Amino acid sequence: QVQLVESGGGLVQAGGSLRLSCVASRRMFSIYNMGWFRQAPGKEREAVAAINYSSRDTRYADSVKGRFTISRDNAQNTVYLQMNSLKPEDTAVYYCNYLDVDYEPYSSWGQGTQVTVSS
Repeated sequence: QVQLVESGGGLVQAGGSLRLSCVASRRMFSIYNMGWFRQAPGKEREAVAAINYSSRDTRYADSVKGRFTISRDNAQNTVYLQMNSLKPEDTAVYYCNYLDVDYEPYSSWGQGTQVTVSS
């Protein structure tokens, strides 16, 4: 069974930092592109950051550029999202997923991890 397990969320004040983790169960994790997404209440899920299988290509939504950093540890089957200078508008449930060659998510979603940024 393919699983994605996100963790690391919490309540933080504006300007603070959090580091999210996502452990993936799929074999040969190192061949997959991975991404982080978020969904705020009443809004559609949106892409936040992506990283290719080798970590040579990273992409970010304009709203998080310069504040968030995506990385991965293929030996640990884990992808990370370091979030700095957090803003109240970053409040959302954050999810990770496998990405296809067009950087679109294609696996079942995990439970996500809640990030709440207070002003």
